[in-house]
Amino acid sequence: MGSHFAVSGHSGEHPAHDTVTKTYRHMNFFEHECELEVRVPRVKCPDVSGRQVTPPWAEKLSGFTLLFEAFVMICREMTFYGVARVTGLSVHRVMALCEGYVNTAVSAADFSEVRRIAIDETSRAKGHDYATLFADAQARKVIYVAEGNEAATVEGFAGNLCAHHGKPTQIEVVSIDMGPAFIRSVTDHLRNAQITFDKFHVIAHASTAIDKTRRLKQKLDPSIKGLRWTLLKDRSKLNPSQRAGARHPAYAYVDQRTARAWHYREQLREILTRKQHHVVRALPCHWCTNCHAPRSRP
Repeated sequence: MGSHFAVSGHSGEHPAHDTVTKTYRHMNFFEHECELEVRVPRVKCPDVSGRQVTPPWAEKLSGFTLLFEAFVMICREMTFYGVARVTGLSVHRVMALCEGYVNTAVSAADFSEVRRIAIDETSRAKGHDYATLFADAQARKVIYVAEGNEAATVEGFAGNLCAHHGKPTQIEVVSIDMGPAFIRSVTDHLRNAQITFDKFHVIAHASTAIDKTRRLKQKLDPSIKGLRWTLLKDRSKLNPSQRAGARHPAYAYVDQRTARAWHYREQLREILTRKQHHVVRALPCHWCTNCHAPRSRP
């Protein structure tokens, strides 16, 4: 045929032997599906074997053009089923296509510069089917996902870090919740890391304390029944009329102990929003003193 082509695994260009007709799915032409029917050459290699040439605009054996694959990948805000409806593909083909790119990106990942990690768990489905996410706090992206929410997930992350040019000893800060399992596992496997508790879970514990106080007082005073969600709201979520004044709108209806618990939670929330490190270091001690002082009051 007089043409020479390069193939992966063999240096130089090699003469074409014959062609194979291949069909590639391309971008839609308006509302119509578009497919490219191409005669793809096969070449003779020095080892007398035949190799099919991969077109520069398509991945090997994928059946899609690169432009079509790019369109599928930019629909990342949609569900797999949504992308399947838009493209006319099956859900399984969409998932397989995305999985290929994810695996390629994961294998090429370099974690040598990762220093700060944020760890959190999430429920994957109804019930207690959890997954633990590890994110690079500086780059603001997830770099590892493990099934379950046990201490073993941190050990798995440490191994994955080593497999991608990183070291567990290079992690300087880890943000986690207050679960004993995570604290112990981070201490064992990320020994140089300073543990910080993320403010969401800190505030969640304070809100739990408010609710426990309300439940105890509600047994003695049924009039405060129905104020649970009002008390659990933070000040920023209240409407302008509710935010007027320094006190919560439910303050007049609850006992002093519950009201103080709400104000302590809001003070803690304000402390955790501060950015000046030297100021934040002193404020929690002052806050704890204020919280312990009124214990003898009714």
